[in-house]
Amino acid sequence: METSSATRSIVDALTKAIVDHRLQPGTKLAEQKLADHFGVSRTLVRQALFQLSQNRLIRLEPARGAFVAAPAVDEAKQVFAVRRMLEAEMTRAFVRTVTPAKIKALKEHVALEKSAVQGEDISGRTELLGDFHVRMAELMGNTVLAQILGELISRCALITLMYQSASAAEHSNDEHADIVKALAARDEERAVRLMTEHLEHVEANLTFDRKVPTNDISLALS
Repeated sequence: METSSATRSIVDALTKAIVDHRLQPGTKLAEQKLADHFGVSRTLVRQALFQLSQNRLIRLEPARGAFVAAPAVDEAKQVFAVRRMLEAEMTRAFVRTVTPAKIKALKEHVALEKSAVQGEDISGRTELLGDFHVRMAELMGNTVLAQILGELISRCALITLMYQSASAAEHSNDEHADIVKALAARDEERAVRLMTEHLEHVEANLTFDRKVPTNDISLALS
């Protein structure tokens, strides 16, 4: 097996185990155990762990090793509170500057989300569902808002990735489609209400207390 493909398969297997809650936040990922499990060198395992740390799915601690990241739930709740404030006003402003081209761009984005949800592309759907909100800001030509929203969304992306169920993701996609319809109709109040409710639903559907504990890496990855 080539080095890059071996690393990629380790990254994919660990990502799926973390997202599926077979490996819990805080679980130590011992290099030798992983090397034995995958039948590769510790060097390849180290490369995979580094990639996962770049995605913030795991954290690397000097002299202690690698651990599954433990997202801060309180931080996510604060992020959603700020997003509700910002995005209500963004939605109002979008309605006032709406054009057929902007609606077409949003509809195309919602279609991409739908195929990612249906294809069970977990990290892809998480990214696309978050990007819908950034896309609105970009289409308005407000680069500062797009940047701020992008940073806010990335701060809770790991939490959404780990704690949003497939059915909740599908629901988010449907809600985005409804928001686009309200924007196209220039129905400001409805669009704002739908956006606020949507963000409340996303937060409410994050199952923070879901636990499927296992300390056995081989069992978690099988």
